[in-house]
Amino acid sequence: MTVIVTDVSLSRAEAVAKEIQEAGGNAEPLTIDVSKPAELDTLASYVFDKYGSVRLLVNNAGIETLGYTWEIPLPRWEATLNINIHGVVHGCRAFIPRMLDSGEECWIANLASIGAFSVMPTQTAYIMTKHAVQSFSECLFLELKLKNAPISVSSVMPGMLKTRIFEAKAGEGEGSGGEAYRKAMHEMMSNYGMNIDEGCSKIMRGIAEKKFWVDTQAEMTNDTVEQRVKFLRERRDPEIAESARHLLDL
Repeated sequence: MTVIVTDVSLSRAEAVAKEIQEAGGNAEPLTIDVSKPAELDTLASYVFDKYGSVRLLVNNAGIETLGYTWEIPLPRWEATLNINIHGVVHGCRAFIPRMLDSGEECWIANLASIGAFSVMPTQTAYIMTKHAVQSFSECLFLELKLKNAPISVSSVMPGMLKTRIFEAKAGEGEGSGGEAYRKAMHEMMSNYGMNIDEGCSKIMRGIAEKKFWVDTQAEMTNDTVEQRVKFLRERRDPEIAESARHLLDL
């Protein structure tokens, strides 16, 4: 396969593409801002025109935003919603028609999160986007079934992986309300998170096996889902999970 590596930063895309090439693979880096639907349309046209088909689409772009809802500046709110939700939605909208026309077996993976089944104060902006991605992916799965399309849909739910998402610089423009939580989460992920290579291997295996539910740490997913089911069944008031209270110094 040729991997089309897209990022809002060309240097980051080039670095990933170089790693793939040095390992013997084929890759092409491109600059794309997924918060702009027109750029995703352009990307789809470019890739299909140059390579003929797209067998695997991974809607992975996402940012973490922390702070109290009313303290997060408007530009950061808009960026979070546009990248995390609209990037996934319009990535699918731009690519699926051409996938359907090809008649080939294809795969789509949308990055949700373990957060799609939980709630957390000061993480509201991010959490709501992941709930949205999860429900979107479920509906998309059913739509493609109705069309008898040879396209598999996976909702990818990483648990705790050693990514850059909680680095301090990632929080630029989000306000000050989430600083302590960002620092605590960054330290916890660094100390206890799963290695990225191991997590990605599990994710790719699940996608290849056409699983809708694709996670990295099954026990964490099961615990979170069970807590959510209990909350919905009992119709209790929302509450902070005991396992997360120390992160907010409660």
